[in-house]
Amino acid sequence: MAGDLSTPPPSTLFIQASLFDQEKRNFVKKTIAASSSILLGIGLLSLGGGLQGSLLGIRSTMEGFSTVTTGIIISGFFIGYLTGAIWVPRFVNRVGHIRVFGAFASIASANILLHLILIHPVIWTAIRFVSGFCWAGIAVVAESWLNHNADNRTRGKILAIFMMVQMVANGCGQLFLNTGDPGGFILFALVSILISFSLVPVLLTATTAPDTTSPSILGLRSLYKISPLGVLGTFGVGVAHGTLIGMGMVYAHNKGFSVLQISLFMSMIFWGGAVFQWPIGMLSDRLDRRRVIIWTTFIAAGLSLLALFIPESASAVLFPFIFILGGVSLPLYSLCIAHTNDHIKREQMVAASSGLTLVVGVGTAIGPVTVGAVMEIVGPAGFFYFLVIVHVAIGAFALYRTTQRPAVPIEEQKHVIPFPLRSTPVVAGLAEESFTKPEKDPASH
Repeated sequence: MAGDLSTPPPSTLFIQASLFDQEKRNFVKKTIAASSSILLGIGLLSLGGGLQGSLLGIRSTMEGFSTVTTGIIISGFFIGYLTGAIWVPRFVNRVGHIRVFGAFASIASANILLHLILIHPVIWTAIRFVSGFCWAGIAVVAESWLNHNADNRTRGKILAIFMMVQMVANGCGQLFLNTGDPGGFILFALVSILISFSLVPVLLTATTAPDTTSPSILGLRSLYKISPLGVLGTFGVGVAHGTLIGMGMVYAHNKGFSVLQISLFMSMIFWGGAVFQWPIGMLSDRLDRRRVIIWTTFIAAGLSLLALFIPESASAVLFPFIFILGGVSLPLYSLCIAHTNDHIKREQMVAASSGLTLVVGVGTAIGPVTVGAVMEIVGPAGFFYFLVIVHVAIGAFALYRTTQRPAVPIEEQKHVIPFPLRSTPVVAGLAEESFTKPEKDPASH
């Protein structure tokens, strides 16, 4: 018997799959090329942003501000970012994305220099709020632009590249601390220069205006009913990330670390997150995602606890701990979003993810202030004590939730998408078509 003539021979299927893969690779390359200017601009901005955050944390302590005051100043940025994420999309369409990007980047570039002219904690908090608002506006344009250039085949890859550019550049930005004295003018000027240079590739690019309309956002009550762990986990992750990224340099400076040691300390957090993002995400796609959240949070808590016992004379030993701590903590944001999506319909995913970006924003604003108060009471060690408490709380709640709801079957779990540390609701649209797992049979497309 010759066999079923309706079924193509294996050689034909192989050729079809190969042609599909080649076509997809070519399309991804074209999409990345079309987005190269905005990715370059975001890379330069992230270099300046990484340097700016650590520089201001160190300079605040050098000016004699208490850790509580420094925490408030740093939280000002996150509050401004959260406010901008909500309001900026409403008027970007009125004046054009290029103009908004240029205007906000220009304000951010000049804003950093005001810290040298007006040295007062209240004024610095206001300046940081304006900076956060501007950075949210820039993020809205960047995320909308990338979404405009991508389609269903490339959104996940573009978002992953976008996140990687941000994390790696933020980590590299820390190393610029070694090019000048944090107590002087040069580093502030360098931040301004990097932000100004980020305008060049964007302003010289001719492109149609993307849609910057924010997707609908699920309310907090609806989100909590869908996934209690998704909401409280995302909030806790925001607190942890606001602590790590916002106050890490304050801890290191108060411990007497050199500028080189501070820059490496902060770089390890971002680089660890970049390296561990994919392995942890893939692992959570193959296991009960709550179990992965439990293990990663408890590992983060354990590393934070062990870091307390590392003597100051062996600060270099701390760096591997911080690298792994950043590696297991930073991916938690993406895991919480994916866990929430496991429990909702496809048409709700964007609204849910948009809501969670605001929840994590509230957490990042609370983290620096709270840990600043803890450090004021118990000293620099309060930084790691607080991280232990936050991560244990997330893991314990995740453990509790495993007793309240059965696990989602592995084959029904959505795909983990690496969300950037700071994002706006617009980025949820970029990930919209990437949550579901890819088809296994290319020839079926």
